[in-house]
Amino acid sequence: MNLRDCPPPDATALIGVSGGRDSVALLHLLAARGHRLIVCHLDHALRRESREEAEFVKDLAARLDCECVVRRVNVAKLAQRMKCSIETGAREARYGFFSRVGRRRGVHRLFLAHHADDQVETLLFNLLRGSGATGLGAMRGETMRGELQVLRPLLGVWREEIDRYVAEHRLEYREDSSNADPQHTRNRLRHEVVPLLGKVFGREVRRALWRSAEILREEDALLAMSPELVAARDHELPLAVVKPLPVAMQRRLILAWLRARGIANVGFEEVENVRGLVAGAVAKINLPGDHHARRRAGRIFAE
Repeated sequence: MNLRDCPPPDATALIGVSGGRDSVALLHLLAARGHRLIVCHLDHALRRESREEAEFVKDLAARLDCECVVRRVNVAKLAQRMKCSIETGAREARYGFFSRVGRRRGVHRLFLAHHADDQVETLLFNLLRGSGATGLGAMRGETMRGELQVLRPLLGVWREEIDRYVAEHRLEYREDSSNADPQHTRNRLRHEVVPLLGKVFGREVRRALWRSAEILREEDALLAMSPELVAARDHELPLAVVKPLPVAMQRRLILAWLRARGIANVGFEEVENVRGLVAGAVAKINLPGDHHARRRAGRIFAE
């Protein structure tokens, strides 16, 4: 498998390992290339076999002479407390876990095993949620999550390539039973929607969708460099900066500003509500996570 934009093994890095084939393959490949890795496994406490998977990851890390950190979190209770979906709660729990391990070990690089098929599913998922260019660009090969540099070197690798690598090296892994559960939207996209699109068009559609994500991501990165978005770093958002902008740039600036304030789960509705503040339609709006935004003295504040 050809890794994409993978840095040299010049520093210790974290790697998220669930025990599934994708993360096991990435761990094996990086270890073979000489990377110094700390294996991180979060037990979500959602399935009966989760404790066995944690033990499997510990044994695998030991065989590869890697340090291993395992933690168990009741994600169902966490999601209930956060008032969010299980998927969102699990994602927040994982990144929180990775960040804590990184701080304690003084490590600032994290490898994740998302691959090209995941990229296609993310594009479709975000498209059907009504996302803009940022969402349709899907996942990036390199992003920052707090102090962590998140790297996804398999984004150009397809699932069948990973299967061949696993078979060639006779790698053991654990199959997550939830991957076949049709209640999860991503599973239905993978097993039903993508194959159906292929039948409708009479050809392979995954690579075309993947290319679209690539194009949109790079165009989005170019727009993000515009000088107007510099204001997103400030605590306050001046109306004099926002009002003259075209609607598309207003939305992009507001989205970047809300994310910079640490407000999660921001979508079209939240951005449009902030635009209502800009237009003077209202003076205060509610935001996710018990936050709110208000207009005062020619500026918008998030609190």
